[in-house]
Amino acid sequence: MLDSTDIRIIDELSKNSRITMKELGEKVHLTGQAASARVAKLEDKGIIEGYSIKVNQAKMGYSVHAIIHIYTKSTNHQPYLSFVKKQEHYVINNYKISGESCYLLECKFPSNEILDGFLTSLSNFVSYKLSIVISK
Repeated sequence: MLDSTDIRIIDELSKNSRITMKELGEKVHLTGQAASARVAKLEDKGIIEGYSIKVNQAKMGYSVHAIIHIYTKSTNHQPYLSFVKKQEHYVINNYKISGESCYLLECKFPSNEILDGFLTSLSNFVSYKLSIVISK
């Protein structure tokens, strides 16, 4: 069970996972050593699974952000999943979901032309509904 200090630690790490243990301790009213021990316990329990970075896709040259609802044509999803795996440089997330569609595919592309080529290939495996992200 998590106590209020654990929750504050998770909150602070969610805001900035590069924070030093000394700074984290100060924010949650612990010593740096105590904060480090708490973080280690949260990792050991599997509550903290890892740390990540947030990348500005537009500054990386990927100005087109697409959300694609995927509708599979059969119960065999493996051809679609294999295709998505090969497109990892465009795919941000591939969520299997409930509801009207089967998957929600989040992608980034350097241009509309490359998006069009991706969609043409994708249509060999599934039907889709495309949305373009205007702003976040």
